Formats: sequence, structure tokens, C-alpha cells
Amino acid sequence: MEYNVKQLQIIEVAERLFAQKGFAGTSVRDIAQEADVNVSMISYYFGSKEKLIEALFQLRISETRLRLETLLHNDDLSPIQKIYVMVESAVERLMGNQCFHNIMMREQLSSERTPIISDQIMDLKMQNIGLMKQLIEEGQATGAFRKNIDMSLMTTTLYGTINQALATQEFFRKINNLEKMSEEEFQKYLKRKLSQHLKNLFKSTVTNEHLSQD
Repeated sequence: MEYNVKQLQIIEVAERLFAQKGFAGTSVRDIAQEADVNVSMISYYFGSKEKLIEALFQLRISETRLRLETLLHNDDLSPIQKIYVMVESAVERLMGNQCFHNIMMREQLSSERTPIISDQIMDLKMQNIGLMKQLIEEGQATGAFRKNIDMSLMTTTLYGTINQALATQEFFRKINNLEKMSEEEFQKYLKRKLSQHLKNLFKSTVTNEHLSQD
């Protein structure tokens, strides 16, 4: 679905508030006030708070699908190069939109889950593993990748590693003596380290080649 400028503004404000206050703790009135629109406009565009968060997930899901499908059809890249691009894209996406990341983590760690959000998260996970599977199968068909790769553990490794790094950024700073580094420099450093670490892990998992160096 295509959204106009005002709809995108409302979705982005809702995303920020859901990340800060949780879905239950955010009212439609809160979103309307922050977005500087009438409550009736949100009702007109989305119908309800539930439909609004559904629109948010559909927007993020479609963005992810477009990136991965474009990557799948890029004949200029080798299978391992596609894996590297996928890793970089995942790191960039999660680190570049930590509000959406926070919504997903809050829901998955909560003892009282919101069914509509849980369903959207499951859809996103199934899409990610499906497209990742296509990347792996392409490499297997050419003989570049080994057989019997555990796709569930690959996705757990990719997203689990990024999620853990995002959740423990202050700890990462401390153990690497990076407390004096500016936030902008630190985010660049963390992206680079995460990307290289995951590329090395995936290279050792799917191929028989030697690991690359930092």
C-alpha cells in the first residue's frame, strides 16, 4: 500500500511513541497531539490504533522485502557477496531504526503480549527466513555453499547478535574502552564491527573458505 506524506508522518510519530511508551501506554490522542493532527484524521486514515500499528509493520515489512528481493535478483553478485550485502543491510536497518527495534524487543520480552503485534512480528520473521533460504539455495545450486545449513540458527545468529549488541551498547563501550568516543563515531564503529563479525561467521557456516580478517 502506498502512503501519502501525512500518513507517513503519523506512522513515524506512532512508531516513536510505541517505542517509548509501549503500545498499551500510547493513546490515539497522544499520537494525534505529537503529529499535530486531529484524532479524526487518524481514524479516517487508519481506523484504529490496532490498524495503525498494523500499517507500521506492513510498511517496514515491505521495505525489507524490497531490499531482499532486489538482492536476490542481482546477477552481478556471487552468492557469498549476496550474503555479505544481506548482513550489512540487516545491521544498517536495525541500527538505523532503533525505535522499531525497541517495539519488537518490548513485545517479544513482555509477559503480556499484544496478539496483533505478535502476529506481525511472526510474519516479518517468516518473510526474512524465506528470503534468506532463497539466497542459501542459490549458493547451494552453484556448489558455492555446503548442504544441510540450519536456516533457523542462521536467522537466530544474524538478528540475535545485532539485537544483543543494541541492547548492551554501554557494556560494549566499557569492555572496549570506548567511553570517550562520540555517539556518532561509536555507532559507525559498532556497525563496522558487527558487519565484519557476522560476515566471518556466515562465511565459515556456509562455505569452506578461509575467514577474512578485520
